[in-house]
Amino acid sequence: MTIALFPWKVICAASLVVLCGIAVAAEDKYTVKVPGGLGFSEFRGYEGWQVVATSHNDRLVAVILANPVMIEAYLAGIPDNGKPFPDGSKMAKVHWKPMRNQYFPDTTVPGVLNDVDFMVKDSNRFADSGGWGWGAFKYEAASDQFMPSTSADQPPQANDARCGLSCHTRVKARDYVFTEYGKR
Repeated sequence: MTIALFPWKVICAASLVVLCGIAVAAEDKYTVKVPGGLGFSEFRGYEGWQVVATSHNDRLVAVILANPVMIEAYLAGIPDNGKPFPDGSKMAKVHWKPMRNQYFPDTTVPGVLNDVDFMVKDSNRFADSGGWGWGAFKYEAASDQFMPSTSADQPPQANDARCGLSCHTRVKARDYVFTEYGKR
């Protein structure tokens, strides 16, 4: 009887190894961290956050997402009411290279993923940068991997979470947030 169960145990063990390998591969992006800065893991679940707005320029199309804390703040009138976003507010900006929709060629849609940028409000941790921390992660399609952006990338990313302050200072009166919540 033990001999008859042996192949079953081997199949189960092999299946478990494959499933664990897939799970580890799926988690790879969550191990990436900007040296001295934010980790991708701090934004786990961003893919399911609510859309705040979209944007585009001549190189990229983007969607700006916010976690429930930040969405509630937007709905309460922040930052237009002059109040700051609460700690725990998080945003993600996902950039793609634009492409034409094959079924409706007048429409531009997301093509190849380019990068993902993050912001988090933590007044204690980032007291010297308006209470916000930033992180940018470029995507390499060939390896299906994320890596920290550098000062040579767009947006430029230095080696700490405060590097976004220089760009965001121009919207200090809006608690360092460029994106307005689109009317629905």
